[in-house]
Amino acid sequence: MAGREADVSRLRTVPFQGRQNNVVGSLMAVPPGTDRSFDAFLRSLPDVLAAKDLRTIIAHVAGAAAARKGVVLLLGGHVVKVGLGPLVARWIERGIVTHVATNGAAAIHDFELAAYGGTSEDVESGLADGTFGMVEETGTDMNAAISAAARDGLGMGEGLSRALAERQALPGGTASILLAAHRHGVPVTVHAALGAEIIHQHPAADGAAIGATSLRDFRRLAGSLPTLDRGGAVLNWGSAVMMPEVFLKALTVARNLAGGRPADFLAADFDMIRHYRPRVNVVQRPTAAGGSGYQLTGHHEILLPLLIWGVLDALDRA
Repeated sequence: MAGREADVSRLRTVPFQGRQNNVVGSLMAVPPGTDRSFDAFLRSLPDVLAAKDLRTIIAHVAGAAAARKGVVLLLGGHVVKVGLGPLVARWIERGIVTHVATNGAAAIHDFELAAYGGTSEDVESGLADGTFGMVEETGTDMNAAISAAARDGLGMGEGLSRALAERQALPGGTASILLAAHRHGVPVTVHAALGAEIIHQHPAADGAAIGATSLRDFRRLAGSLPTLDRGGAVLNWGSAVMMPEVFLKALTVARNLAGGRPADFLAADFDMIRHYRPRVNVVQRPTAAGGSGYQLTGHHEILLPLLIWGVLDALDRA
């Protein structure tokens, strides 16, 4: 037996003028005009979704830098691999960044680029014969720097950046985030995961030194986070697990010591795909009681230069 059809002649319609529209002419993209500046390009983007969020984040970070609020970067390895070191270094030079926290992979790529002029090996071919991650210079030099840092009571980031600064020749020095932080007095911390990084494969690796320097860096990150309070920004660039986890614990320490502060800051995650931990541990949970959280998704080598250039341009025009 066939079912009864709905009587569409009885449907109630509403006038267009009474409907609220989410997209209107004022939100449309603007074609290129005579003004071809970077600011004009950003203003020409449609005022919706990710383009709107990007401009909001740019304005907030520029405002935080102008007001001397904390701007903390959490960096994954791929950000360094795709060549963004010189742009991060420019933010450091301009005094925008107040703390750089990296995972072990980012520190290794940065160190190799600075000291030897290249990084990122062919994992598959090296894995076949057991040579993946076994470069002599990387393992020896970085482990020596970490061991020296442990002896001198330094953090891992401080030890690695000091080792770079003391080298006679640096083929890729202008690309180094570690070196830029060292030269401009910006705290840089490295948060290691034992066994997850190629320098741990080497005979020179000292677990006690790695643990001591990385733990000191964790406490230093927690010590930097109060600068986020009421207007700062924390930006997670390309770390799916390590830095979101480290940040959450460091934020807990900071708030435990300061009665729930820092609060009311901007938290944003930039990555090629969306992951669980950056979303909940950086964007959502830390801003649940105040502040704002964003996730922008896209290739690092395209999306992050837009953000970095946008903030620099906003400061130059202020």
